[in-house]
Amino acid sequence: MLQRLLKRSVVALAGAVLLTGTLAVPAEAQKKSRVTVGVTETVGAYNPHSDSVALMYAVWCQVYGCLGSWNFQKAKDVGMLAESWTIPDPNTWVFKLKKGLMRHDGKAELTAADVVHSIKRIGTDKRSSQRQNVKKIKSAEALDKYTVKITTKQPTAPLLGYVFDRVMITSKALFDKHGSRNADRKHHHGYGPYMLKRLRTGESVIIEKNKRWPGVKKEWPDEVIFRIMREPEQRVTALLNGEIQIAQFVPPHLLDKVRKSKNARIEEMGSVELMMLLMNPAFKPWDNILLRKAVAHAIDRDSIIKNVLKGEAIKLKGPIGPLQFGYSKNVKPTYEYNPAKARELVKKAGYPNGIDVELYTPVGRYVNDKQVTQAMIPMLAAVGIRAKLKTPEWSTLWSNVRKGKVPFYYMGRGGMVDPSAALSQYFETGIAPRIKFSSKKVDSLLQKERQTFDLAKRKKYMNDAINALMEEVPAHFLWHQKIHYGVANNVNIAIRPDKRIHGYEISVK
Repeated sequence: MLQRLLKRSVVALAGAVLLTGTLAVPAEAQKKSRVTVGVTETVGAYNPHSDSVALMYAVWCQVYGCLGSWNFQKAKDVGMLAESWTIPDPNTWVFKLKKGLMRHDGKAELTAADVVHSIKRIGTDKRSSQRQNVKKIKSAEALDKYTVKITTKQPTAPLLGYVFDRVMITSKALFDKHGSRNADRKHHHGYGPYMLKRLRTGESVIIEKNKRWPGVKKEWPDEVIFRIMREPEQRVTALLNGEIQIAQFVPPHLLDKVRKSKNARIEEMGSVELMMLLMNPAFKPWDNILLRKAVAHAIDRDSIIKNVLKGEAIKLKGPIGPLQFGYSKNVKPTYEYNPAKARELVKKAGYPNGIDVELYTPVGRYVNDKQVTQAMIPMLAAVGIRAKLKTPEWSTLWSNVRKGKVPFYYMGRGGMVDPSAALSQYFETGIAPRIKFSSKKVDSLLQKERQTFDLAKRKKYMNDAINALMEEVPAHFLWHQKIHYGVANNVNIAIRPDKRIHGYEISVK
């Protein structure tokens, strides 16, 4: 359950905290309320479709605007640019846009042509990393100025999970006039509640409140600064020193330090982000199902959750948990810690003397990610899988994961309220190259699940697909980590289980 937002006040900051320190600013700028957030993800390029990480999806959704998003408090999809939507038949979705939503430069109103343009752009832009979000779409057309008709290739019950908050609506007119690169870099005027003020790739992004947005609230921060700070100690120190107001992902060993502070508190929330060990069958030895099963039995998840994550995680039987659509307790087979069985599987896989592999991990992207994988190394070694830990820079690792170039790695997949899109992205043939796993049975069940609008039947197909995945073991599904943010006492934030951060879900005075 979501926590109630605490009602507290904030004084206006006396100056702007930038990446390298505190700089003097004009008097009129000092009146602005600012919230700086220490985050762990990547700030990508100006192209809103060039990456697919939670941070930038959230940034671009509130800047350019997206059709809507899942509201955790209301437990339903809520429109942002879309006023309403209907499903006349299983292959057709009709979206009615809100009227009078002006582009940030005040020169044009949002129209259906912008939505159609954006859907087509994602599918054709050579720099797009989001094609999987529109692959199910056969066509998009404007029925009138405010009505968009989307026709899918096959019935797609979870279509909102693909397009609602993952298709950013960029201006067709600006794109046509300036070209994609110049439109993105110099004319990034969107229709959302915030405007892009500055972006520095790999460092920070600043968004500014759109005071003309319908329903804009005074307590929303005038500016939100997302600052890359991957070291948790750095984030917590900056929070306690007042350099930032929100520290994302405080690890267990630093929780008490924040709780004992007079200036900040810990806000926590359950997560829908799946943490997993992925084994890419395109690379040997991970084409061997027995070795993949050995890995699953070799990992003592209870020990890692207790000793490394200090109990701040929930062990999973399969890829989804109780907060997600399709959850079932009847997952089979499951893979509990059994080193004797793991050793036997390594031998049966054809490696009586064991095998050497490389395990890739992010560092500072997820809570205690390096420590988690370090704990796995002796567990794997004990069953004959001698893993060497590889710790590349996050940007390099993430780029290679997206291209399908990493054989064995620890990773999370967020935004899984309805897990259909995520399961398809990782485990359906030809959808995305992150893990080149292919199974006709899994493909068939995932496709049936998407094509079924009856919720009970759809849930059954999803359960069957998950059980088929568990048989094949392309990944060992680990846990949901609990989310802990350090928050200044004079700031309120609605923490989302999907880890997205929106300026309109933060309040200050």
